[in-house]
Amino acid sequence: MQKQSLTDAVGPPAGRRLGGASRVAAGILSSRILGLVRDQLIAYFFGLGRHADVLRTVFRGPNILQNLMGEQTLSASFIPIYSRLLSQGRDEEAGRLAGAVFGLLVAAGAGIALLGILFARPLVALLSPGFLGDAALVAAGSADIDRYELAVTAVRIVFPMVSILVLSAWALGVLNSHRRFFSSYFAPVLWNVSIIAALLLAVATLVPGGINGATDQIDSEIGNRLLLAMCWGALLGGVLQFGFQLPLVAKVLRGFRLSLSTRVEGVRTTLRNMAPLVAARGAAQLSSYLDLVLASFLVAGAPAALVQAQTLYLLPIALFALSVSAAELPELSSLGDDDRALRASARAARALRRIAFWVVPTAIGYLSFGYLIVGALFRRGRFGAGENALVFLVLGGYTLGLLATSWSRLLLNVFYSVGETKIPARISIARVALSALSGVALMLWLDRFPVFLATEHLDPAGVAGGSIPDSLRLGAVGLAVGAGLSSWVELSLLLVALRKLAIQVRLPALFAARAVAAAAVAALAAVGVWWLLPALPREITAAVVVPVYAVCYFCLNLVAGVPEAREAIDTLRRGSATL
Repeated sequence: MQKQSLTDAVGPPAGRRLGGASRVAAGILSSRILGLVRDQLIAYFFGLGRHADVLRTVFRGPNILQNLMGEQTLSASFIPIYSRLLSQGRDEEAGRLAGAVFGLLVAAGAGIALLGILFARPLVALLSPGFLGDAALVAAGSADIDRYELAVTAVRIVFPMVSILVLSAWALGVLNSHRRFFSSYFAPVLWNVSIIAALLLAVATLVPGGINGATDQIDSEIGNRLLLAMCWGALLGGVLQFGFQLPLVAKVLRGFRLSLSTRVEGVRTTLRNMAPLVAARGAAQLSSYLDLVLASFLVAGAPAALVQAQTLYLLPIALFALSVSAAELPELSSLGDDDRALRASARAARALRRIAFWVVPTAIGYLSFGYLIVGALFRRGRFGAGENALVFLVLGGYTLGLLATSWSRLLLNVFYSVGETKIPARISIARVALSALSGVALMLWLDRFPVFLATEHLDPAGVAGGSIPDSLRLGAVGLAVGAGLSSWVELSLLLVALRKLAIQVRLPALFAARAVAAAAVAALAAVGVWWLLPALPREITAAVVVPVYAVCYFCLNLVAGVPEAREAIDTLRRGSATL
């Protein structure tokens, strides 16, 4: 009997388990590739200058509200209830629940969009108070761009996008509950495409020489117009992202009735669960918000460096942690009450191993040759050696907590699947407090040192071949290190809280240690190849070093008989069938 119980706890066969996660990962990968292209263009045309700071601030406000009301919050409160109704064969009731939640989100999103337009000035002041001093700098002739006024104008264009992206998150929740994973995570591709197209069209129209023109021909006025064009592209992209999912949602929904009623079964529970989830997500967003607030008081370029590094830091979390977690949430939510704790523990243990298998080599790779990766992706135009070094060091600080953050994403879904949302909220608040305290202390200490000192060691040739801005300093690195270290405290607290709920989840520490060893050996081989290569363009060098690293890591795990390596290869072989 015990053998059968454990078999049942593990769940469906490997192919079915991995199918959802691989489809989520494929959709996310498509979107993130376009996101990298977008960020490459921003780095090329704006570097880590004042326009880049404004762009990061402008998109930060809508992103905060989207995360508070959107994908992760709505999914964690809506999917468990909606999936449970579907598993009970109550499709009509599930459709009415979806209709009521949709109606409430439309009303809330419209109200928030209007408030964002009307109160853009205080909103920018809250997000980046350091911008308020720009007017005096412009008047004194020491700056050519008032970041505050430019950000206010841009926020008023972008903010209606919030309501549209929240509705897109609702569509994602419906599709995920019906195990339609790929389309909803692929949809943001259209958002990125729209921003990229708007920027390139504006460059072709406004910059002398068009897309092939020199970046030094982009003065402050042209830069302002390019930035605003990207904002209009983002607004249109939000509409395209939601519209792409609508036909797919229409195919799976049954009994959909648009309403604002809270009396529909499941609506009040969804709203009740959202309150602590908003608090939890609010705490996480508060941490990111505080980082940007503090960075806005540092030299120009610090906010942009933080967000630029986050682009790479969040990539493995989205591809590996979020993909596994998103696929697991409907499955965990559909488990019956009998042996729920045992079955949830078994599924979580399996998912934690899969996450570690992918995230550990990413972390080791970032720390070993992240400077090369950042340079290959962004170092061109106005993004030089100093910017390369600063973004790499910030990325290294975040990477210290990469595995902990990835595991925590999965554990949060275990809480949500059993209807517990208050405990994660309290833990998130504690993590934010620790991150802020440690981050500020490290920021103040490191901000005394110029980036030039680090660049001398990382890239002597880059120092000799180009100018390093004297203003760039290492304060932003301290904020990233504080965030990375606090992630391990959050993970520990989540594990303790799960045990109190009688859900025994053990971290695969030995498995992770073996993955670290394999990744370290593979990194030594890859770095050796890097040193032996002749002087080649960064893009070609990275195109050789990164595949060498990946192949070595996979081969070492295959020889060691690690099941996750074989599963990954089997998933790749299924290819189109999986997608």
